[in-house]
Amino acid sequence: MAQLTADGEMMHIRPMQNDPVNHPSYYTDGNIEVIDFIEDKKLGFCLGNAVKYIARAGKKDPAKEIEDLQKARWYIDRQIKTLLMEYTNSSGGSDTSETN
Repeated sequence: MAQLTADGEMMHIRPMQNDPVNHPSYYTDGNIEVIDFIEDKKLGFCLGNAVKYIARAGKKDPAKEIEDLQKARWYIDRQIKTLLMEYTNSSGGSDTSETN
């Protein structure tokens, strides 16, 4: 498989073999491994885990697709709560928006 880099150079990508410890197939089925995306975007723990669970939803265990998405939502909700607390603490005010 080949792909163009940002500067137009041709880069050959070798499909990864399933390695359940280092490169599980449910994280390597696209053009970029999920951890590489998370690190490149500097997402941090909560958002990184949300991306991880979204990316693997239904792939690691098809019977747990909904559970994976619920886990992703839990991490997103936790990040929102953290940001709201930081905002409230830094502004000295209170936020009246509702988070579910």
